Amino acid sequence: MDRQGRTAAVLVAGLAALFLLAAGATDLDVIHAARWLAPGADRVRDLGSLPTECLTPASDPEIAYEIEVGRAAFRTPLTLGGQASRAGLACDSCHRDGRNNPDFFFPGLSGAPGTADVTTALFSSHRDDGIDNPKPIPDLSGPKSRLKISQAPSDPALQVFIHGVVTEEFDGAEPPPAVMAGLAAYVRALSPAACPAAEREPLHAATYLDNARRAVRTAIAALDRKDPATAAFLIDAARSQLGLVYERYDQPQSDPARASLHAADLQLVAAVADVREGAPSGREKLSAWLAALPGWSAVVERQEPQSLFDTARLN
Repeated sequence: MDRQGRTAAVLVAGLAALFLLAAGATDLDVIHAARWLAPGADRVRDLGSLPTECLTPASDPEIAYEIEVGRAAFRTPLTLGGQASRAGLACDSCHRDGRNNPDFFFPGLSGAPGTADVTTALFSSHRDDGIDNPKPIPDLSGPKSRLKISQAPSDPALQVFIHGVVTEEFDGAEPPPAVMAGLAAYVRALSPAACPAAEREPLHAATYLDNARRAVRTAIAALDRKDPATAAFLIDAARSQLGLVYERYDQPQSDPARASLHAADLQLVAAVADVREGAPSGREKLSAWLAALPGWSAVVERQEPQSLFDTARLN
C-alpha cells in the first residue's frame, strides 16, 4: 500500500471509530490499550495480564536511580509527545514491560499484528519516507546480540538512538537529560537472564498504582539531586499511571474509587506546580502523597471486582 492508500485507511478507521461511538461503544473502548489490539486478539489475555518484567537489579545506587527514571519514562505517553502522546501511546505500548507486543495493531502504523512503521508521517515530520514498511517490534528483553544497537555502558549509541526515536520518530519534545540517560539505563537492564519463571502475571489496579508510587519516589530522589525538571517529568508520569487505573472504573458503584484517584491526582498537580516554581513544599507534598497512598489505594482495590480489571468483563 502506498502512502495515499494508507492515509485513506486511517481516515476509514477514524470514521469507523466515530460510528462505534455513535452506535454505543463497548465497555472496552474506555481502555486505551484496547484501541490498538489486533482484530481477533485474546482480549482477556492482553488486557487482563502483562508479560513479566525481565529487569536486572542494580547494586550501584546511582544506576538504580537511572533505571527507575527510565522505567517511569518508558511507561508514560509524555515521553513520545506529539500525536503518539495524544493517542496515549508510550514505549510500553509496543514493548509491554520491556518485551514486545505481538498483538499490537495501530491503523496507519502497523501492517501485520506486532509490527510498526517507524518512518511514517502519521507520527513524524522528520522520518517519513513515503513507503509503507512496518517492521516487527523487537523484544527488548531478548538476547542483546539480536538487537541492532550496542548496549554497552561505554557506548553512547543506545542513548543517541533513543533520542532519535523520541525527538524524530515521534516528534517528541526534548526530554530532560536524566530522562534520556534513564531510558538507556532501563533498556540496558532488560535481560533474558532476569526473566521470571512465569511468562505473564495478572494485571491489577495495584500494578499501575505501584508504578505511580515508584515514579513519585524517584521524583523525590530527583529533587534531592537538584533536578526539578526530571522530578516534574516523573510526577506527570505517575499521574499517567493513575489515569490507567481510572479508565477501568466505569461503573456507577465505582464512584468512591474514582473520587480517591481524582483526589490523589490533584495532590500530584499541586506538588508538580510547587516543583516547577522551586518551592520546597513540592517535596513535602510528594512525601505526604506516598504516606497517604496505602489508605486511598485500599478503597480503589476493594472495588476492583466491579471494574474492567475483572477479566470476566473483558470477554
